[in-house]
Amino acid sequence: MKNAQNSPSTHVFHRMPKAKLPQAVGGQGPYIFDTEGKAYIDASGGAAVSSLGHGHARVTQAIKDQLDRLAFAHTGFFTSDKAEELGRLLAEAAPGDLEKTYFLSGGSEAVEAALKLCRQYFTEIGQQKRTKIISRRQSYHGNTLGALAAGGNMMRRQKYAELLIDVVHIAPCYPYRDKSPDETERAYGLRIANELETAILEQGPETVMCFIAETVGGATLGAVPPVEGYFERIREICDTYGILLILDEVMCGMGRTGTLFAYEQEGIQPDIVALAKGLGAGYQPIGAMMTTRKVFDAVVDGSGFFQHGHTYSGHITACAGALAVQETIRDEDLLANVRLRGGHLMDALTERFGNHPHVGDIRGRGLFLAMEFVSDRASKTPLPAQAKFASRLKAIAMEEGLICYPMSGLIDGISGDHVMLAPPFIIDEAHVVEIVDKLDRAVQRGLREISV
Repeated sequence: MKNAQNSPSTHVFHRMPKAKLPQAVGGQGPYIFDTEGKAYIDASGGAAVSSLGHGHARVTQAIKDQLDRLAFAHTGFFTSDKAEELGRLLAEAAPGDLEKTYFLSGGSEAVEAALKLCRQYFTEIGQQKRTKIISRRQSYHGNTLGALAAGGNMMRRQKYAELLIDVVHIAPCYPYRDKSPDETERAYGLRIANELETAILEQGPETVMCFIAETVGGATLGAVPPVEGYFERIREICDTYGILLILDEVMCGMGRTGTLFAYEQEGIQPDIVALAKGLGAGYQPIGAMMTTRKVFDAVVDGSGFFQHGHTYSGHITACAGALAVQETIRDEDLLANVRLRGGHLMDALTERFGNHPHVGDIRGRGLFLAMEFVSDRASKTPLPAQAKFASRLKAIAMEEGLICYPMSGLIDGISGDHVMLAPPFIIDEAHVVEIVDKLDRAVQRGLREISV
């Protein structure tokens, strides 16, 4: 029998074991409640997950109904009506010819599957030399080893660097810091897109299998949209050299930027797109990889099967929940509210922080917005890294009853702080006011504490 006095207070291996976390016990709409009865407005949807908020009756009922029928059947033996219906809904909604969906349990799995599918595609069509991945610096594609290697988040990669495969990283689309004063946004976008062609030629076009990028930069950079023309040029380069384009929409997809797929606003189509987070809105763990008929047919007409899989791929209950989420977004026209409230939130942030001496940039699309903090607006000097402003801001915001998503290291893995907002699609004008007021108090308190 263990000595109770020496026992830990929890037997859960938390991701931040030293942190004292409140315990969530309930939720309704955009709010989460803890054991003390305190309400937190979920202004980041956790990590851009809870697009319908909490306690949505239609979704929870769909999950309960599915559990009453059948909770699980392995996809090595069965398909299911919910997986088939969800696949059909996504195929009909996706612009272009993304027709086939492979369901998984989250975003990292979706990216891993996408990378492996790229490799298998080229082996099926006889281009065995294509093994290399090109990605972008200051990106994030997940925490499994393949996804982590593809990503450019230096802080997350550091401890595992020796385990990661070699990936070529080029510049992100980050106009706030990288665009020259004399460049137009379009000229800047073309200049950095052309880094992809340079990298392909340096590696040898016959050795490169894919380029992977977040359509709208996520947690590492903080809701950075691409400039006009950037992805058109990226698509053109991929086509020229026969390379597959993977777009990671794990965070920015499924309506977060105002259209169901973020790439809709770029006038292009990827060969593969990775989805998760808002796909199931947190009601069940689910991710997905969608691909074109061309890529799918190469596998079917070649070896005949995708050499990949997980126990919970295509989980019936998860698919039932995600189907209800996506039907709700469609039937209630919630994308219109994303665009409306996203505009209101951007206007409110600009009014409150647009001239703030320590806010350098306010950016994003739809309900996927961020602010980057600086010591000096003119020079864009970041806040001192040792101040750990992002973690301080997160803690203070929680005290204020606000869940937001601050991050550090956006410049070099150490320096640079931002806060990201990704509230549920159901918010109204009063929620916008509450979010900005609470964020304002948290920012002011945090800046006072680090004496800038």
